[in-house]
Parts: sequence; structure tokens; C-alpha cells
Amino acid sequence: MKKLFDALRDALNRGEDAVLVTIVASSGSAPRGTGARMLVTAHGRVCGTIGGGAVEYRGEQIAAEILRTKRSRQENFRLFKNDVADLGMVCGGTVDVYFRYIPGGDADILRLIGQCDEIFAALEPSWLISELTDGGLSVYAEKHGLLGDPVPEAVLSALAVRPCQCEAGGKVYYCEKLLQPGRVYIFGGGHVAQALAPALIAADFPCVVLDDRPDFLRPELFGGAATRRIDPEDISDVIRDFGENDYVCIMTRGHKDDMLIQRQVMRSPVRYIGVIGSAKKQRTVKEKILELGYTESEFDKVVSPIGLDIGAETPAELAVSITAQLIMVRAGKGTGPKDWKA
Repeated sequence: MKKLFDALRDALNRGEDAVLVTIVASSGSAPRGTGARMLVTAHGRVCGTIGGGAVEYRGEQIAAEILRTKRSRQENFRLFKNDVADLGMVCGGTVDVYFRYIPGGDADILRLIGQCDEIFAALEPSWLISELTDGGLSVYAEKHGLLGDPVPEAVLSALAVRPCQCEAGGKVYYCEKLLQPGRVYIFGGGHVAQALAPALIAADFPCVVLDDRPDFLRPELFGGAATRRIDPEDISDVIRDFGENDYVCIMTRGHKDDMLIQRQVMRSPVRYIGVIGSAKKQRTVKEKILELGYTESEFDKVVSPIGLDIGAETPAELAVSITAQLIMVRAGKGTGPKDWKA
């Protein structure tokens, strides 16, 4: 979303009109789910996607029409048997798409984007609220409160993790998370971490890479992730930063440091602790940590081997498996196959 907001700001500052295209409802086998967005200007699609293919192509055509009429509106794609073939899809589904016209230089939107910069920088839990009746746009953040256009209290009460639509005061509102809370703390800056950090960032996980070796903390190695030097013997200053929505991935230079870090983070409030290595290694580590006074229940958050079991071997493959697992955890679907439902 930050990339989309940055692209929107650039367009508006150049005096270009823009259309923010959003899937506000979907069902069946639609190409993208609720919340997918793209930004369209006179140059065509400049950022984001609502699924590609013919559906997106038709969306770009409608956005071009919106740029001419300067009027926001909603379109409903009903993708039944005959429509599916016409739209280049292999399965049926329903997609409701809202096209919001934004004039070049719009001072209110530019001010809202500027306020969102602070929210993104602070990783502040926040929601984007789109009013679908008249085209209003607002942001609600836990610390900053309501920004942008006013909305009824009933709408703020309806904010949830999942996108939703609600009606209040005779208007319809679409609400979705603007920023997913939670950082990923990657202990160890080796080859797997160097592949993992960019993969996580691409999936909208802010990352911090931690190591005691300066050569393994060069920012250019991690695709934009923050880096931080630590003393593995005492990471209490890092643990003070942990929140209940954070994740920990442990992949240091060796088993000894892995166990040292694991022991220190196990009693923290984080949502997930993943440790690289075999199941045999983790059984040995568990025996040693239990001897230090830890309990079986304190291992509930520990996942080892880390990542989904997809036969990954190379750093790039491991990065895919770990990123996929963290997406599952963030979505509330557990950590692996044992949690999947038929």
C-alpha cells in the first residue's frame, strides 16, 4: 500500500488525475480477492493489480472512462459460465470493483498521504476506509485517530482484521487494514537471511536483521531491511521492542548461538518463533532448555524445522518456504499442513 500511495502522490503532485481501483467484494474463483488495488492515470496502470488478464484490462478501460467523466462509480462483474470465457478466466466468480476518481493536485488526499507516512514509519496498526457512496477516503490509526473525511462511529466499531463493508448514515463504507502490524526479527545475517529478508519485504513484512558481525549487516545484502548489531549473550534490549504481532526467525552461524537466542526469546510475547535446522536438532535443544527450567508450554510458539515442508534446500527455496509459513500465521491459518482444512 505504501508503494501505491507513493505513486499516487507523485501523480497528484504532477497535476495528473488518477483513479484508485479497488476490489471491494469477491466470491468464487475471482483472480484477486477483496482489497486488491491498482492505480490508473492517463498513462495507464502505474501501480498495483486487480488480478491481471482480461478482468484487469476491462478495469483499465473503465478507469480511462472515469478519467474522462471525472465521476467515481462501482462496477459489478458477474463471472458466470458464458462470462468466464469472454473474460479469459477458467472458473466462475463475482467481483465488485470501485473506481475512485482523484483530481490532480487534490490537497486533501495529498495531506492524508503525508500523514500516512508517519503511520508507515511507525508501523502503526491502521485501517483505510473508503466511502463508496460519495467517494470519501479516510484512515483510522490506533495512535493518530481518524484522518481524512469524517465517518460515523458505527464504522469505526466495525473495523476488523479482515476487509469488510458496512452501512451507516445511509452510506456504504469499505474498510480494510492499511498496515499489517508486526516486524520479523531475523537473527543471523547469513545466506538464508539474505534471501529471506527481500522475500518477506515483498510480502509486506517489515524486517530487522540482527547479527554481531558487521560484515553480515551491510544493508545492501537484505533488500531494504533494517539491520542491527547485537551481543548474542544478551539481547534484552531487542526483546524490549517485541510485540505480540512480531515474528522471530533464528538462523545464526551455528547451533550454539541458535540455542542461545531461542532461550532468550521464548518468554517474549511474539507470535511466532521459527528455528532453522532439523527436528533432531530441535529435540536436543529442547532437552537442554527444559533442564534450564523452561516448560513444555513455552515451546508452543517454537516451529522447527522452520518453514513449510516443500523440500527446500537452497537459500532461495528456504526463503520461499519460510515466507509462506509466516503468511499462514499472519492469516490465522496455523503453521503448516496439520492446520489446513479440507
